[in-house]
Amino acid sequence: MNTVRVTPRTECPIESEHAASPDTHHRDGQMVAGAPTGPLQDSNSAKHATERQPVQGRDPATDFVVEVRDLSLWYGNVRALTNVSIGFPRNKVTALIGPSGCGKSTLLRTINRMNELIPGVRTEGQALLNGVDVYGRNVDPVEVRRRVGMVFQKPNPFPRSIRDNILYGAKINGYRGNYDELVERSLKQAALWNEVKENLKKSGIALSGGQQQRLCIARAVAISPEVLLMDEPASALDPISTVKIEDLMRDLVREYTIIIVTHNMQQAARVSDYTAFMLSDEETKGQLVEFGRTEELFTNPRDRRTEDYITGRFG
Repeated sequence: MNTVRVTPRTECPIESEHAASPDTHHRDGQMVAGAPTGPLQDSNSAKHATERQPVQGRDPATDFVVEVRDLSLWYGNVRALTNVSIGFPRNKVTALIGPSGCGKSTLLRTINRMNELIPGVRTEGQALLNGVDVYGRNVDPVEVRRRVGMVFQKPNPFPRSIRDNILYGAKINGYRGNYDELVERSLKQAALWNEVKENLKKSGIALSGGQQQRLCIARAVAISPEVLLMDEPASALDPISTVKIEDLMRDLVREYTIIIVTHNMQQAARVSDYTAFMLSDEETKGQLVEFGRTEELFTNPRDRRTEDYITGRFG
């Protein structure tokens, strides 16, 4: 297994210590010949991608922490994404909306290479984290997933104590600081500290559903990621817990860039700064239809299909 190197958030190297051979790079668990051979930090690959297809709604002054460029993906012979290009602004919440099967979750998982864990997946294009292609030949996917944390639709705490849930990833990633301070800080960031501080030895799976999801968020932020991916994080929760998760996202975005998949139009309108609408039809699977500031997209969409979806005419 590649060695994981923990670096401060202000730096961006996500290069594996075990580089691939000069004429190959990793793509979805396979070695692909003919890839660029320059160093990972070289910006030439990003420059060439920029010249191919513009990012929708790009403001030259916007600081994008994640940029997806001409991204296409197949599950075996089934296409799920088609030439998606989009930028995700730093310290903002971006919502991905669209009907089921339009590629929202697939796009989300592409950013931290989670799709590679599915047999038969093939990806083309680029996903840039601070200008570095996470699919580059020298990039360690384990380090990518440390920098790009993920919270799933169904809470998945480990069958361990609350404290051990928080420390698990931190220990694996070489954290050498004060464990008690890390646990407290992470739980406070997830708005859970006051509810569990008297019983940190309690099993994480003994918490309520909403508490479990906030524990998973605390576990994710404990390793200091740059980006948080959230795949319908409140869809399985009651309304009160949903409000807590939404309020939590607005607090966390001060420190993290958040990308959320949601089927709830009201939730997207409440929590996100930007919204991307995706759609699949018979000819084009997983296409990005429209991207822009949430208020503008919901009140004055540029594409008729966007208006039809947010007003409930289809989907």
